[in-house]
Amino acid sequence: MRLLSVNLGRPRAVPYTDQAEGVTGIDKRPVEGPVQVAAPGPKGVGGSGLAGDAVCELRHHGGDDQAVYAFAREDLDDWERELGRSLANGCFGENLTTGGLDVSGALIGERWRIGSGVVLEVASGRIPCRTFQGHMAERGWVKRFTRKAVTGAYLRVIEPGEIRAGDTVEIVHRPDHGVTAATQFRAVTTERALLPSLLAAGDALDGETLARARKYLADQTR
Repeated sequence: MRLLSVNLGRPRAVPYTDQAEGVTGIDKRPVEGPVQVAAPGPKGVGGSGLAGDAVCELRHHGGDDQAVYAFAREDLDDWERELGRSLANGCFGENLTTGGLDVSGALIGERWRIGSGVVLEVASGRIPCRTFQGHMAERGWVKRFTRKAVTGAYLRVIEPGEIRAGDTVEIVHRPDHGVTAATQFRAVTTERALLPSLLAAGDALDGETLARARKYLADQTR
């Protein structure tokens, strides 16, 4: 399992974002050399966990539970075949493009060591948005991405440090529940009946999903 590329975005003006200034950092490109990784702070205040990476819409993106976004190269290859076009590393807005790792099948709370020091923890899947659709320029992209439910994973930073393309990725902790990033994604998008099952992941869930699952269960038991 290996980190194929580390991808950073710069603010860019586009016509398809709701961000107040009309800019987005979704168009991420591979970079050479080391990149510092650290917890950015709470959502709404903190942006990306990677130094030099732009998160422009802090209302919906960034913060500790969405510090780093990872997507598997194998899944990009699958989308290439389906869409009939080439997809470069970083084109889904992912910070980390991995090889040999089932990112969407990773368990909530699963921890990865990247290189010699950085440890990241899986917090949730990625929900597609209008900006993602505009960036991809594919008709019905949000629905297609949601239907496929190969979502990649948002990760929080447990141990900060430095990463670079070519680093090994090692799974150093795997929880004993069965709640994956893809399960969490389906529960908050198309299969709300799955929400109570997410509670098996406990506090490893991102805060918004944890609150949603608890509310759904409370409403069902009234």
